[in-house]
Amino acid sequence: MTAVAQEVPSRGPAAAPAGSVRALLAALLGFTVITVDVSAVNIALPYLHRDLGGGMAGLQWVVDAYTLMFAALMLSAGAVTDRVGPVRAYALGVVLFTVASVACAAAPVMPALIAARVLQGAAAALVMPASLALVRVAYDDARARGQAIAVWTIGGSAAMALGPVAGGLLSEYAGWRWVFLVNVPVGILIVALLAGLRIRAVRRRAPLDLPGQALAVLALSALTYAVIEAGHTGWHPPALLAAAVAVSAAVAFVVVERRSAAPVLPLGLVGRGRVAVALVSGFGINFGFYGGIFLLGLYYQQVRGWSGAEAGLMFVIPAAMTTCANVVAPRLAYVVGRRPLIVGGQLILAVGMLALLPLTTTTPVWLVLVLLVPLATGGALAITLVTADLIDAVEPARVGVATGALSTFRQTGGAIAVAVFGGLGAGASGILTLPGMQASLLAGAGVLVLTALVATVRCRKPQALLEG
Repeated sequence: MTAVAQEVPSRGPAAAPAGSVRALLAALLGFTVITVDVSAVNIALPYLHRDLGGGMAGLQWVVDAYTLMFAALMLSAGAVTDRVGPVRAYALGVVLFTVASVACAAAPVMPALIAARVLQGAAAALVMPASLALVRVAYDDARARGQAIAVWTIGGSAAMALGPVAGGLLSEYAGWRWVFLVNVPVGILIVALLAGLRIRAVRRRAPLDLPGQALAVLALSALTYAVIEAGHTGWHPPALLAAAVAVSAAVAFVVVERRSAAPVLPLGLVGRGRVAVALVSGFGINFGFYGGIFLLGLYYQQVRGWSGAEAGLMFVIPAAMTTCANVVAPRLAYVVGRRPLIVGGQLILAVGMLALLPLTTTTPVWLVLVLLVPLATGGALAITLVTADLIDAVEPARVGVATGALSTFRQTGGAIAVAVFGGLGAGASGILTLPGMQASLLAGAGVLVLTALVATVRCRKPQALLEG
C-alpha cells in the first residue's frame, strides 16, 4: 500500500464537501483501530498465554511494547506530520500499522509478537496526530471543522470503551490472531478513501529533536523493564541495572532538552501550573483506568473462569457509562467548574478501585456491574476537561506540543500501571490472584489520590513563570 492522496498548496480551491467527508471517515477509521488496539488486546491475553506461553511478564510486554512506543514517539509525531504533510504522514502510519498487525497475527512465539507490537505502537504514534491534522485541513469552515473534530473525538472515546468487547468476542469465536487481522481490511479501506483525495495542506520544516526523542524512548523502556522485572523476580541486578539506565537517561533527557533550540518536550511549558496539572492528572487517570481494564480482563477469565466473550460483554455497560460521562462532562463543568471535576473525577476513579476490593470468585454479576460505576465514570468526567484546560492554558502556536505531551503522559500512565499491576497481581504461577488484585487496586487508588492532591495544590498556586 502506498500514499496515494495528493496535497496541494493552501492557496488552491477548497476541498469539496464529499472530499471532506471522505477525509473525516478515513481519519476516524484510523483513530478507531489504534484506540481499540489499546484495550482489545487486554481481553485476548489469556488466549495469548495459552498459545505462546511467556508468563505474566510476557503478557505485560504485549501490552506495554505498544503503549510505550505510542507514548514516547508521540512527542515527535506532530513534527513529522508537519514536515511531510498530514496525508503522507497518515498514509505512512496506516500502512506501517497494517503491516505490523499482520506480523502480530503471524507471530509464532512471544518475542516475535512483542517485536511486532513495538512497530505497531510506533505506527500508532504517527497515525494519531496525522489523523487529527487531516481533519483540520479537510474543512475550511470553522464551524464544520469543529463538528468534524467532535465526531473524531467521540469516535475515539467510543472505540476505547468498546475495545474489550471486540477483543473478547474475537478471541473466543475467531481466535486471538483476529484481534490483529481485523486491522488489515480497515487499513486497506483507509488507503482506498485517501486515493485521489485532494485537500489543502501547508507543510513546514518543523525541527526534530532526535537526541531528546531517543532518550525519552530509552528512559521509558528501561523504567518499564525495571518495574516488570522487579515485580516478578525482585530487585536483582537486571532490575537494578534497568532502573539505573532509566534514571541516567531521564537526567540526560533534561540536560538535552534545556540546551535544545527546539526541544521535543519544552520543560518551561511543562512547568506551568495548569499544564502541570493536566499532565499529572492525565497520567493518574490512565494509570487507574487502563490498569483497571488490565486487571478486570484477567479477573474475569483467570479468577472467574469466564470465556473471552463473557469477559468482553461485561464491558458493554461500563463502556456506555464511560461514553455518557465524556458527553456530560463539559455541560457539568458549566455548573461546578472545570477544576472541581478534574480533581473530583480522579477521586471518583480512586473510589472505583477501592470499590472492587471485595470482589471474589462468586460475586454476583449485577453487583460487579454496580461496583464498576465509579471506575467507568470518574476518569471519563475528568479527562475531557483536562484536555480543554490544557488547550486554554497555552498559546495557539504551542497547542500541538502541549497535547502531544498530554498524550505521552497519559499513555505512560497506562504502561506503568500494567507493569506495576502485573507484578503485584500475579502469584507464583504467573496467574492473577485475588490478594494480588487487591494489592494492585490499593496501589492504583493511592496513585490517584496523589495526583488529585497535586492537582489541588497546583491549582491554588499562581501560574508558574517558566515560559520555555
